[in-house]
Amino acid sequence: MKATWDIFCTVVDNYGDIGVTWRLARQLADEHALIVRLWVDDLHAFARLCPEADPQAARQYQQGVEVRHWPVDWPACETAEVVIGAFGCQLPAAYVEALAERSTPALWLNLEYLSAEDWVEGCHGLPSPQPNGLRKVFFFPGFTANTGGLLREGELLGKRAAFEQDAAARKAFLAGLGVKPAPEARLMSLFAYENAQLGHWLEALAADDQPTHLLVPEGRILADLHAWLGERLAVGEVRQRGALTLQVLPFVSQDDYDRILWCCDFNAVRGEDSFVRAQWAGRPLLWHIYVQEENAHWEKLEAFLKIYRQGLSDDAADALVALWRAWNMDRDMGEAWRGVLKHWPQLQTHARQWCLEQATRPDLATALVQFYRNWI
Repeated sequence: MKATWDIFCTVVDNYGDIGVTWRLARQLADEHALIVRLWVDDLHAFARLCPEADPQAARQYQQGVEVRHWPVDWPACETAEVVIGAFGCQLPAAYVEALAERSTPALWLNLEYLSAEDWVEGCHGLPSPQPNGLRKVFFFPGFTANTGGLLREGELLGKRAAFEQDAAARKAFLAGLGVKPAPEARLMSLFAYENAQLGHWLEALAADDQPTHLLVPEGRILADLHAWLGERLAVGEVRQRGALTLQVLPFVSQDDYDRILWCCDFNAVRGEDSFVRAQWAGRPLLWHIYVQEENAHWEKLEAFLKIYRQGLSDDAADALVALWRAWNMDRDMGEAWRGVLKHWPQLQTHARQWCLEQATRPDLATALVQFYRNWI
């Protein structure tokens, strides 16, 4: 009998939570032949990532996964053998009661946010006894062997390599989005939260000796883009300022977003899902980390930079760190960007090497499945 898995996702204010859980659910069903239900409280957000989904359907099947609307009034249903509460979301009380009444215990996992902080290894896999006698286990994605790894489909890097080697496929894909970069242009993507430093960065790109074609998917950074331009751009519209060409892209499916990352020479990303996908793209990247109270997110940023910079020369590492700090700490992005350009070839090589190094470790879905097998 195949094990049944329930994944619970609460959409907060962005697409990171549903992005991660949707990728995970698909991979568990596709590569591990598991029976997976994904419970989502906001199907409209889910439909942005899965355009063929019906945001009104209480129950539907998409790409091998049963997708259920997580309603306020919880319906009576059987519990699963493995239950994942994503990112600290609270499971329905009736479901937790049903878990406590099972004749054979279920594995209850709390899938945590991604972090490179030192304490993560010590907390990964630790149980948390609950008042009703159940145990919830903390499961941490991460970048080291003593964590749960990163989401990565088995064929992902092979698909990327084939796409990279097929110039006609890349050209056709970009053309389908209305993108026709000049041959000599550096192609870049920008997916970020609001950022007061955007204008300084755009000024540096506009004044650069090399042309840049910047792709900006629909998102929260558009307000800052429009403020710098002095006008609003609709999806598909293109504007040029000096050496910089700006183009707004529509919100695309996850698979198409991967292809955008693969097409670009540099990717600015945000949150968790796009952050991980940019690493698998093997290109230099810039991470806009989700802001937390009292700047607690800076510790997570510094923890990642500490491990990611390893292998770079001191000068290249300092330039990379300066860029990431500028973007996340409201410092001069123009100066930081010019510093990074001095080390561009080394940063390209390093991004590829980092990707290959992370790919030597088990992916998150495989680690979850193996954890369950060891548990039973």
